[in-house]
Amino acid sequence: MTLDHILPRSKHGATTFENLCLACRTCNEFKSDLTEAVDPLTGETVPLFNPRTQLWTDHFTWIQDSTRVEGLTATGRATIAALRMNNSIVVVARDRWAISGWHPPSD
Repeated sequence: MTLDHILPRSKHGATTFENLCLACRTCNEFKSDLTEAVDPLTGETVPLFNPRTQLWTDHFTWIQDSTRVEGLTATGRATIAALRMNNSIVVVARDRWAISGWHPPSD
């Protein structure tokens, strides 16, 4: 895990508790300085998911033995696409974590 600035420093985001969250390194690298992305279903540009102000379960659900994430909303779908949350390396890692009992998260 790595610290992510929800509003990137390059866009004047502060390094404060309210603007930081934990993110997997791969997702954080794909996010870069993005704050919004295109929903692949509607083509609408929407804000990325904000873990400080939004509930994960409102925007995402687990599918395929909890190895893949599915978006329930435009924000969820756009975030999954932009951060490439279902890339093959992460899906394989989630499968191994599930076998070990570490995945999916309990909340």
